[in-house]
Amino acid sequence: MRDWDALAELFEGRRDYLWAVAYRILGSATDAEDAVQETWLRLQRADLGEVGNLPGWLTTVVTRICLDLLRSPRRRRETPADPELPDRPGDAADPAREAVLADSVSRALFRVLETLSPAERVALVLHDVFAVPFAEIAPILDRTPQATKRLASRARARVAGGAGEEPVADLAGHRRLVDAFLAAIRAGDTEALLAVLAPDVVRRVDPALLPDGVPAEVRGSATVVAEARTMSAPARTARPALVDGSPGAVVVRDGHVRLALTFRIVGDLIAEFAVIGDPSRLSRLTVTEVG
Repeated sequence: MRDWDALAELFEGRRDYLWAVAYRILGSATDAEDAVQETWLRLQRADLGEVGNLPGWLTTVVTRICLDLLRSPRRRRETPADPELPDRPGDAADPAREAVLADSVSRALFRVLETLSPAERVALVLHDVFAVPFAEIAPILDRTPQATKRLASRARARVAGGAGEEPVADLAGHRRLVDAFLAAIRAGDTEALLAVLAPDVVRRVDPALLPDGVPAEVRGSATVVAEARTMSAPARTARPALVDGSPGAVVVRDGHVRLALTFRIVGDLIAEFAVIGDPSRLSRLTVTEVG
């Protein structure tokens, strides 16, 4: 017999992420809500014995629902010139939704996304914003990974040329850089860590997290690498996340974010990073896990 309470709890744990995916693809808060609700209905009807990776399955389902919406003649006739932004006075703030908006989702960018084909839009959003590998996007679009990569590349060029802002493609590159940073610390690989840090990198840590005598701010890659072993414990349990709309990481215990890592990236190197543990500072961050 199916445990509906457990199933609902699993789904609620992914709801904000699914909404963020649907909103970025569709540009409509209402349609995103509908897509997420339809995903829940399909989960209820699914044979869970055949679902090996529930987060991946949910992402695939919500994306296919979005594809169907994008391809429907009715939606093409009714799509407004401006996206429907989830800005409803009086509603409680939703961190995941605020993170989507903070993530450079301007009306200009949405208007450019509207010029892409549904497949181009899905390939670009899933890969460049949510760092989903092309090998996982390809089956959703019924294409090969190579063809899916070409779709995203073509869409990326059009967005960069038409939105008048930094391409969203940088998000995926930044996510890979953060992942490499965490992996190097976990492994104690000083060479790999040096490879992702700017020579004049700045490290900031909330003082309460540091032993006596260790400064809250240090500069220089050599200094950061020398103390990297002190960061290995939190790095082992850190999860990738969007923190204030940018790639970062969080440490979650008992369902609450206990630590957050934020990064400033210049080019292809980490120029600055901070480890935040103060509860008042954490409460001001908007966090959406993307693992």
